[in-house]
Amino acid sequence: MRVAEAKALACQSPVEAASRCRAGRAPELAAELNARGVTDSVSTSAVRRWLRQDVLKPWQYGSWIFIRDPDFRAKAQRVLDLYARTFEGVPLGEDQYVVSIDEKTSI
Repeated sequence: MRVAEAKALACQSPVEAASRCRAGRAPELAAELNARGVTDSVSTSAVRRWLRQDVLKPWQYGSWIFIRDPDFRAKAQRVLDLYARTFEGVPLGEDQYVVSIDEKTSI
């Protein structure tokens, strides 16, 4: 039971994790488990061992964007066409260029 709770806590996103527990750090996870009363006393090495059993790497996490805009495909297609050097179905000429300003953060 305590191993499952440790893994569940470790897999929480940083937003969901308790403010004093950055979910990826074994010492902080051990301290949080002890503070919550999940264990009487658990060592950092025990927490690392538990996470390693399932190859959990809570310090590596990803996020996903769920697109809610119903017109996203059409909007994205215009940008993708420009990357493919096409504008409104017509290929760009050799002397025409696409400049993407939001990729040029130093400008």
